[in-house]
Formats: sequence, structure tokens, C-alpha cells
Amino acid sequence: MGEILAMTNMLKTASTLAAAVLLSACGTSDPEGGSSILGQLRQAAAPVAARVTGGSDAEAQQPAPLSPEQMAARALAANPAPLLLVTLESTGATQVMAMTGENGGMRTYMTTNEQALIMRGGILIGTKGLGHDLSVAEASNSASLIRSRRAGQSTRVNRYIGGDSVERPLNLNCTVALGEGQNFSFAGTGWSATQVVEACQGGGVEVQNSYLVTSSGQIPISRQWISPELGYATIQTIRP
Repeated sequence: MGEILAMTNMLKTASTLAAAVLLSACGTSDPEGGSSILGQLRQAAAPVAARVTGGSDAEAQQPAPLSPEQMAARALAANPAPLLLVTLESTGATQVMAMTGENGGMRTYMTTNEQALIMRGGILIGTKGLGHDLSVAEASNSASLIRSRRAGQSTRVNRYIGGDSVERPLNLNCTVALGEGQNFSFAGTGWSATQVVEACQGGGVEVQNSYLVTSSGQIPISRQWISPELGYATIQTIRP
């Protein structure tokens, strides 16, 4: 119970930008209000509604930003590749990334300006072109628990290369906990998934990654930590 409560508290305090992206995936009613993950995200997103829709005269004169659904629809029409919608919480930037390569189960997703995420089975294992990048994550222990929706203890190593070209590993001990199931849709695809949280500590850092995982091990939505400087990214599947 303690692990589930910790997961719920983490989700309640997720950034409002990440909440807004996740909220767009909700295609079902939530009669219990804030009792589910999507209900909590709905509440968290409410304070940014004015900014998104234009809460002042000056903002009203600006073109309305595209919603995540609109961004997804345009991407689906323009690119036949697997696609992700990614929000960097540290900057608030939301971008579509298209798969540009796949090798040994690793997929590289890239923007037009060559910023990239490297994923393995929905788990973030590297970034490029973002600054303060994650060189590589050795996360197979956590990944096996997450994709099979099993609670347990695991380890991971996140590796970073500093400006001096020296690699610095960050060793993390993790606890994987499960939450409730959720049904939702995004970009024309319906999903049924279970909440999974990976809470890690090590090297003076505390990390809480959250995932929605299907019975087949797919991860249609996640919030994953990149580095101390970049913080978290919300990663949403447009086309698997």
C-alpha cells in the first residue's frame, strides 16, 4: 500500500504540462473525479487551461497553439513511420518525433532539427541533441518488471558524458509498483493499460518514472527522467 500511495502522490505532483499531454489521451468519463490517474491529471491540468486557450487580451491575439490531438493528426497524415509526441517539462516544448532507425530492438525517434530519443520497448535508453543528454541507460532489470506489469526491486545505471568527455555513471536502486487500470484513446487508437511506477534512488538523486502498460507490454504513455538538467519527458505514442 505504501508504494501505491507514493505513486499516487507522485502523479498528483507531476508537472502541468505533462498533465495536459496525458489528459488529451483520456477518452472515457471519470465518474470518480480524482480517484484515477487520468482524473488526477485532469485536476492538475486545470490551472493551465487559461494559458492554453488564451487567458488575456494579449494572448487572445496570438494564434491558438495546436492541441496534442491536432499535432498527432498532422503527423499521421504527413509521415508513415512510427511516431511519438514528446514534451520536455524543463522547457515546455512539445514536438513530434518520427522513427528514423531500428537496430536490435532499439528505435531512434528524431525531430526535424535532429533532436532524438532512443527507446527500447517503450523505455527511454538515450537522448541526442538536447544538451545534458542521457548517453545510455542500462535498465533491463526495471524494463522486464515494467513491461510484464510486475512489482519488485530492480537496478539501473544511467550514463552521462560531461563536457570533459568523461563518462559518469549514475547507479540507481529502484522499486517498481503497480496501480489501477485505465482505458483511454489518443490519435485514433484505443488503449487499455495498467499504471506502473519505477521509483529510484542513488547518487543523491530521486527519480520517479511512470508508465501506462498494456497486457502485451506496450507503453503508450510514459513520463521518464532524462537527466538532472533536463528533468522529465512525457512520451506519448501516436503510431506504434
